Amino acid sequence: MIVRNRRTAALAFRADEWAAKKAAAKVAEELRGWGYPALDESDLTAAVRRLVAAAVADGGKRVSVHLGDQDHKVLVAVLSHVAGSSDETVLGELMALTTVDSVGVDAGEDGHRMWVLLDAAPRRRGAGHAAA
Repeated sequence: MIVRNRRTAALAFRADEWAAKKAAAKVAEELRGWGYPALDESDLTAAVRRLVAAAVADGGKRVSVHLGDQDHKVLVAVLSHVAGSSDETVLGELMALTTVDSVGVDAGEDGHRMWVLLDAAPRRRGAGHAAA
């Protein structure tokens, strides 16, 4: 995967029972430094945990998490480093999160990859809220 002309980060984890929790914490820490105060950290954490857990379930030895941003959107791609397919029901679960714009999956020589695109733009107030 090649990402150009935007901020990126790549994080690697051993594929074990603690990978999802560690990855969620590291990703949140990294993105705090990118200056997205309106990013819903609970959605981010839930998405990272679920993607990493699915990648760990693929049975590989390591998992990598790749981050990118553009136009108030944050991309989180998780690679299992295992060829073949995995449980893609995670994609439907991710779409239930409020700030998720889109999800996807693909496979390549480097393994199975799942991704989520989160909206980090400030939310507009609903019509039922009075302006302050």
